[in-house]
Amino acid sequence: MEKVVVSLGGSVLVPADDDARYLRDLAALFRDVSTRVKLFVVTGGGRIARYYIETGRALGIGERTLDEFGIAVTRLNARLLAAALNGRANREPARTYAEAAALGRRHAIVIMAGTRPGHTTDRVSASLARFVHAVRIVNATSVAGVYTTDPRKDPTARLLERMTFRELIDLAGKRHIVAGPSIVFDPVAARVVARDRTPLSVVAGRDLKALRSAILGDPFRGTFVVD
Repeated sequence: MEKVVVSLGGSVLVPADDDARYLRDLAALFRDVSTRVKLFVVTGGGRIARYYIETGRALGIGERTLDEFGIAVTRLNARLLAAALNGRANREPARTYAEAAALGRRHAIVIMAGTRPGHTTDRVSASLARFVHAVRIVNATSVAGVYTTDPRKDPTARLLERMTFRELIDLAGKRHIVAGPSIVFDPVAARVVARDRTPLSVVAGRDLKALRSAILGDPFRGTFVVD
């Protein structure tokens, strides 16, 4: 069975927009596709993590501690998703890649979250994909893919349906230096997927049709990153 890693942004999972209904529908989708692929889902922190990070930063708290705040929220989100999956996944999020791989032998769906300061959800997903030899990564975001500019600010932004790894690296930049960055894709993660040549699909996480197609390797609306 093919292994697929889904990087599920917290801004998709719990944006305070009918979250319970979305979680029920998402869980149903994951249960369905898990009969065809082995799913590894990495949850992000989203708005709740950003609240703690921004408030802590205003108080003068160091970036490492702020990252730890964010990691705690990603794990809470992971537990929420696991509960929605109702026994199809591990209840407590995996803390290491080796643990995630081991859980994959016992569960149809494996849930993971943040691991350590400085590692974003994207970076965890890229490293996990390498560890378990995933055939692709699906990055579920709050927009429909990678655009020429920020579509939330620029109505003329154009969706890029296909990119090369080199183009993704150039777009991602070199690195981030603060906790809770809002970036198209983590720069380190971009280099990991490029080195491993792991196909990356970027989709709107709340577009369940696109998400399902991307997970199964079918045509989808979004951005496909490959050589």
